[in-house]
Amino acid sequence: MSTVAVGKPVPAFSLPATDDQTISLEDYRGRNLVLYFYPKASTPGCTQEGQDFRDLESEFAGANTAILGVSRDSVKAQQNFKDKYSFNFPLLSDKDETLCGLFDVIKEKNMYGRKVMGVERSTFVIDAEGVLREEWRGVKVKGHAQAVLDAVRAL
Repeated sequence: MSTVAVGKPVPAFSLPATDDQTISLEDYRGRNLVLYFYPKASTPGCTQEGQDFRDLESEFAGANTAILGVSRDSVKAQQNFKDKYSFNFPLLSDKDETLCGLFDVIKEKNMYGRKVMGVERSTFVIDAEGVLREEWRGVKVKGHAQAVLDAVRAL
């Protein structure tokens, strides 16, 4: 499978999501989309990142931009995460790593001295026509949501 590239259209995708939804890229045609990948629901960094996007959601909406969070967690785990922290955007479950593969976010990581394959914290901005415009890989959480908002406003 080929992966996405800045300046190129993002291939169609569809995944199960929170609130008994199935979400497709096509659902966001005409709006910008922030797609952020995180390693695991309810862990400290992932919680902070979600809260930062949540707290800026109205500003993203004002910039004609929707937010979607993605991890390999089950829909149930995603729903619990969303409900616990009152996230005001959907979370997608990519258990089979289809979207993770398309965006090439599965990387070798060190966990307690063991090599494991996991999600590298990454964020992508897709424009209203479905073209990838920005990407951040190996994201550090602090200040990231604001940097993404600034990039969206510059589109």
